[in-house]
Amino acid sequence: MENVNVLITSAGRRVSLVRSFQKELKRIVPTAKVFAADVKPMMSAACHIADGHFDVPKLDAPDYISVILYLCKKNNIGLIIPTIDTELLALAQNKAMFKAEGIEVVISSIKFVNACRNKRVIHDFFGSHDIKVANEYTKDNYVLPLFIKPIDGSRSVDTYVIKTEDDLTDYHFQNDKLMFLEYIDHDKFEEFTCDLYYSKDHQLRCIVPRKRLSVRDGEVYKALTVSNELVPYLKKHLKFVKGAVGCLTAQFFLHKTDASQIYAIEINPRFGGGYPLSYLSGANYTKWLIDEYLLEKTIEDKFDVWERDLLMIRYDDEILVHGFKG
Repeated sequence: MENVNVLITSAGRRVSLVRSFQKELKRIVPTAKVFAADVKPMMSAACHIADGHFDVPKLDAPDYISVILYLCKKNNIGLIIPTIDTELLALAQNKAMFKAEGIEVVISSIKFVNACRNKRVIHDFFGSHDIKVANEYTKDNYVLPLFIKPIDGSRSVDTYVIKTEDDLTDYHFQNDKLMFLEYIDHDKFEEFTCDLYYSKDHQLRCIVPRKRLSVRDGEVYKALTVSNELVPYLKKHLKFVKGAVGCLTAQFFLHKTDASQIYAIEINPRFGGGYPLSYLSGANYTKWLIDEYLLEKTIEDKFDVWERDLLMIRYDDEILVHGFKG
């Protein structure tokens, strides 16, 4: 293999993701490296943990893709793992160009990425798969309480629970990006994030539901793997998704006492911040990506490989950078 190294883009604080690729990659090729890229790598914990790091332009810079391609070719990188929503479309649009250079970008199709980035479109997607979503109201005909979120948001930014008319402001009505949605009662429903693995042929191979026990800054802080109705339900409704590959993070509400009541929230076609729990439970998406994209192996169904009722409690740690000049 020529291009055996891996690049994690927009690495930020994804230390656990970098370490998982280091562990799995070096079992196969001990000399292989996992690189990380970020706009400010010296301020990125994941970049310091990686075997090497790159300073790259901002995602909206015209040379972002060309710089990534240059770095990959220069450093024998054969696999790119994107991590944040705002880089997905550009990488999907240029996936063929990277592949022509022997570099695989693990990203879903342009059409599917676009659908995931637009909450109204992904609601239509769920509907086409017979999966319920919260009803969307018009801004002159709604029912309280309601939930407001942007059509293109992420990390729970610009979201609101509206319980009374006094909670509504001109901003909510005037911002065309904000959706007025049926409120799903958290006293009756529990929220789960499911890590889904799709093989190259767009077949669902694994599902790990994670119960979100505590969230901080939009990312799960405490979580529990749970084997529940979501596993057979998603096997049935999302067994094949055209254009979907790699790790997808999908969110659902499941009724506490009536497992037949399931509502979909959204899908992010990338690794989520809580993936380390799925990885440590035995759902080794990291290895499967290396197998598929670097070793050209076929991935079969692996629905039963992960540990149930595994609790993850995260904590802060320190990375020291000596001689830092800012």
